Amino acid sequence: MLRVGIFGTGHLGKFHLNNWKEIEGTIIAGFFDPNDATAEEIVRQYGIRRYPSEEALIDDCDLIDVVSPTPYHFATCAAAIRKGRHVFVEKPMANTMEEGAALVKLVQESNVKLQVGHVERFNPAFVALDRSRLAPMFIEVHRLAQFNPRGTEVSVILDLMIHDIDIVLSMVQSDVKQLSASGVAVLTDTPDIANVRIEFNNGCVANLTSSRISLKKMRKMRLFQKDAYISVDFLDKKTEVIRLSDEAAADGLSFPIEVPGGGTRNISIRNPEVGPGNAIRAELEAFVDAIRNNTRTVVNEIDGFRAMEVAHQILQKIHANLSTT
Repeated sequence: MLRVGIFGTGHLGKFHLNNWKEIEGTIIAGFFDPNDATAEEIVRQYGIRRYPSEEALIDDCDLIDVVSPTPYHFATCAAAIRKGRHVFVEKPMANTMEEGAALVKLVQESNVKLQVGHVERFNPAFVALDRSRLAPMFIEVHRLAQFNPRGTEVSVILDLMIHDIDIVLSMVQSDVKQLSASGVAVLTDTPDIANVRIEFNNGCVANLTSSRISLKKMRKMRLFQKDAYISVDFLDKKTEVIRLSDEAAADGLSFPIEVPGGGTRNISIRNPEVGPGNAIRAELEAFVDAIRNNTRTVVNEIDGFRAMEVAHQILQKIHANLSTT
């Protein structure tokens, strides 16, 4: 039975706590939260032990789940890794690139597993593409949210766009050639809305737009590749795959069209089945499986660091643009 220690029991921490209660083969050892009011509510509602210090909780568990604000990630993760504890840490994995690099080094010098909480990798709409041939050459993403003071200790890049950065990097599998970015701080001291263009060495281009000051919510990704158009709606959990092929599709809607130069090809429209999955539970279960089977975590320390690296390059571009205006 793996003993789990939870660090941070705010809004997202409660979701994690509820899911850990349902994951087979684990037991919640307790939690650490410096906020007395929050901690008292957790003890009253869940009946689990509040530890007096981070060190005490780390000593009494097998793995930790870090759901505290980003500036606190490094110290907690580093202390746990040095004591041989496995680490699940919410994105971004650290507050600075120096901290991120230090965590990568600590993990690779140890015998522990680290997984970064890029939860959209486990979104049922994205998981439904598992059997699709993904080789996008143009990607369009819109992630829009209504304003919420929670999470504004970091920019919209590290708060929202980093989800899409991680997914794009996982699909493209090519180094970034160059990027351009613009952003505006409207309600906070850091960018609240941003648009980014990332060009990769393999020729793929990704346009990403993120906002936390929109009137409506949207989380959509569109992929364009040779002979195919694929759309993913992370919010409404819908996926559509439209392909051009020489043969009629065995499943879904299919019809022939005339093509330039003569002849016909078939367009197939398929909506892969999207299950009712719980993305947070799925990512925590995958983390536990990696520990038990001694396998690579789905979003490991290198993945988390690469997403951070691109996010910070974007922030530098935005800052440079603002400095010249």
